[in-house]
Amino acid sequence: MKNLIAALRIFAQYTDSAYPTGCTHDELHVYVDPREVSDADIVVLEKRGFFVTSAFDDHFTSHLYGSA
Repeated sequence: MKNLIAALRIFAQYTDSAYPTGCTHDELHVYVDPREVSDADIVVLEKRGFFVTSAFDDHFTSHLYGSA
């Protein structure tokens, strides 16, 4: 839980959206544009389980926190 909260605090610096997340089967998506996130924060987010796929390079995804 602490890793998820730490990641969400980082994401909160980059969006003020009322609905910044979504889930698909076994995936949590955070709709923050990776191009706007600092390199240092991306490293921390990767350690917390979030990544950017080449198919969806406009947001972050994690397999650790989403389940359907």
